[in-house]
Amino acid sequence: MRRGLLLAGVLMWGGGLLAAQEQTAADQARWKAEAARVTIVRDDWGIAHVHGKTDADAVFGMIYAQCEDDFNRVETNYLTSLGRTAEAQGEDAIWQDLRQRLFLDPEELRHDYATSPEWLKQLMDAWADGINFYLSQHPDKKPKVLTRLEPWMALSFTEGSIGGNIEQVDLKALKAFYAPPSIHTTDVGAVQIKPLAAEPDWFMPEPSGSNGFAIAPGNTVDHHALLLINPHTSFFFRSELQMASDEGLDAYGAVTWGQFFVYQGFNDRAGWMHTSSNVDAVDEYLEKVVRNGDTLSYLYDGTLRPFTKKQITLQYKTPHGLASRTFTALYTLHGPVIRKDADKFVTIQLMNIPVAALEQSYLRTKARNYAEYKKTIELQANASNNTVFADADGDIAYWHGNFIPLRDTRFDYTRPVDGSDPATNWKGLMTVDQAPHLLNPKSGYLFNVNDSPWNGAGASSLRKADYPAYVEQGIESARGLHATRVLAPDGTPRRDLSMDGLMRAAYDPYLPWFARTVPALVAAYDALPADASLKTRLAGQIALLRGWDDRWSADSMATSIAVYWGTEMMKTVGRPAHEALVPSEDWVATRVPAEALLTALAQASDNLAADFGTWRTPWGQINRFQRLTGDIVQPFSDAGSSIPVPFASSLWGSLASFGARQYPGTKRWYGTSGNSFVAVVEFGDKVRAKAVTAGGESGDPKSSHFDDEAERYAAGNLREIYFYPEQLKGHTERTYHPNE
Repeated sequence: MRRGLLLAGVLMWGGGLLAAQEQTAADQARWKAEAARVTIVRDDWGIAHVHGKTDADAVFGMIYAQCEDDFNRVETNYLTSLGRTAEAQGEDAIWQDLRQRLFLDPEELRHDYATSPEWLKQLMDAWADGINFYLSQHPDKKPKVLTRLEPWMALSFTEGSIGGNIEQVDLKALKAFYAPPSIHTTDVGAVQIKPLAAEPDWFMPEPSGSNGFAIAPGNTVDHHALLLINPHTSFFFRSELQMASDEGLDAYGAVTWGQFFVYQGFNDRAGWMHTSSNVDAVDEYLEKVVRNGDTLSYLYDGTLRPFTKKQITLQYKTPHGLASRTFTALYTLHGPVIRKDADKFVTIQLMNIPVAALEQSYLRTKARNYAEYKKTIELQANASNNTVFADADGDIAYWHGNFIPLRDTRFDYTRPVDGSDPATNWKGLMTVDQAPHLLNPKSGYLFNVNDSPWNGAGASSLRKADYPAYVEQGIESARGLHATRVLAPDGTPRRDLSMDGLMRAAYDPYLPWFARTVPALVAAYDALPADASLKTRLAGQIALLRGWDDRWSADSMATSIAVYWGTEMMKTVGRPAHEALVPSEDWVATRVPAEALLTALAQASDNLAADFGTWRTPWGQINRFQRLTGDIVQPFSDAGSSIPVPFASSLWGSLASFGARQYPGTKRWYGTSGNSFVAVVEFGDKVRAKAVTAGGESGDPKSSHFDDEAERYAAGNLREIYFYPEQLKGHTERTYHPNE
């Protein structure tokens, strides 16, 4: 835990502490001076290219441009990070806010801001100024809650990935612990956790994460390093923009709404791609609890220590205005109590170093070679991401998550460990050189697709045996097998890749999950007696699948029946395979009885026929992209316009990911996650790049850039990125200063 989290204090947002402040003449004068130093060029896709005299000016301009594109998403992200969502959504969101505020103390963040390096304070000042200037000039834009941003608030949201380690705290269990009856007025043993709501038996979440490929010059046609940037997130989660200054900043890429750094992208000399890591950077501790009158203590190293208490007051929206609830949070030396397990309390420890995290997130955008980028990694403030890197010097590299606590390997940290035993404590952090890292592998390529790093560079891959088990908890996925197949067919690395070739690899239609499982299904069918009822009933489906090449396409009926069948299979095998750390395709191919394989195919056929009139339905009629409104949670309707998407869920090993399903009232499947931004980058004498984003740049349905990239997105038809000013000639819609 970082300092101060264990100090008692009342965290109040009301009472004038953060009430909306009237803008002053000095504010307006400062904002207008900053705006005058910023130029925004909107290209013909609506993408902002922001230039400022200083880095701070560029930050001012880029956040202003983000607010123009989608202020709703900017504000929503900070309601989440500040623990203030309930002020907009009501009391049901108060547990999400409490989870956030167990770790986030506004007074601590104010202190962190005040003691930050001067250059970072200037960026945070400019960030707040840019948002506040936008709001002052757009009185029609009514914030839900945040009528004025303060610079320290930038420290509440420092890491650009979707979700985060904090989401490992289960909200139902948190509510059960902190909801009345109070743990401080009842016997410890009487505090019970309500049963968690059961997940669906089939347990088939859309795999989260991303694809990152780096190709060395020796494996490319033009002898330039290549980088694939392909985050898989919920759609419209990031903006696409360029930010540049006269102080050496010139970064382009995907920016999580509300943040002031390019999270996944490139400059003129280097590029970086982050993928969700399976590193164990979070631990839970079982704390032995002792009550003595009104005092709660916990056992540590043979002695009793009192729990530290902190009062946390949260506000929430009601029909009559804001109301508030105050919680007494408990902490041990490991961290906050988040639930109860039998007669013990469970605490959690995770990374909470916002200044270093924000420094690392920003400074890496200015790193122009491997050595400079490694210096940012050495800040060790990224707990949830792996990094795939390439640069114009020809270097390619992989870094595992760089916040990895050192632990005593006698203990199993995949489960809560004994908090009373000092031996279970963290022993500092693994150094960057100790952590999994690859530089210029002999194979000439490396990748990470959220699986383990033990296969990411062919014969040059890192070795699992060289690292503690807690370094990596993932397994090789169908997507990992697919990445190896496109980069090193038959085990031999490709030496003929180009920008377009890498783009084709990113959209390769092979579905390895079905290549592994369909043969088992066909074999089960072939073994049926000639007079078996399923022999006749499934003849057409098996014939189609037997001749299928295991590749998606919009007009493929085999893709449709295969995905429906795979979905049926996952209803029974998804959970046990996940818990056993066995690839689900291996489980289906080797452990499922033949009868179950065929019964699932029959059910899938019935489901398809019920939904579309026949099981012979092309995949593109089912799998659709639709964007009807600017809402963060999209509504879907079969009556609304939509377009076919040929690629499928990454669950089946599709590199181009489209996580889609049916919604209430729909038969078609609508995507909400997967490929959200795709870019291929070549680092030669000048950087060249192509990209596409889901839908379009603007969140306003009235904008021409609301869904102008949808057709390109579905087709995998990447557009040219205008990185240099000369490329913008003939492709500029508007050039202006903020508020002109």
